[in-house]
Amino acid sequence: MKKVTMFSKATCPYCIRAEKLLIERGVTNLEKISIDTNREQRAVMIERTGRTTVPQIFIGDKHVGGCDDLMALDRAGELTALLAD
Repeated sequence: MKKVTMFSKATCPYCIRAEKLLIERGVTNLEKISIDTNREQRAVMIERTGRTTVPQIFIGDKHVGGCDDLMALDRAGELTALLAD
């Protein structure tokens, strides 16, 4: 399974929902980068994604977007294949 990286905030309900879905799909190697405790990472997130909201999720090197984007991939049946090596 590919590594998943998620820029997030601790109290963000969308971050929590995205993490729950990823765990349900078998992700065990989730790297969460907190932008509320590490402000420099917010600038990194914006530079990498062009977006200012969290979560911002990467599967491998592919930016998949936020929680709604992740949910849409799952509904379309594409998330499991994207997670596979």
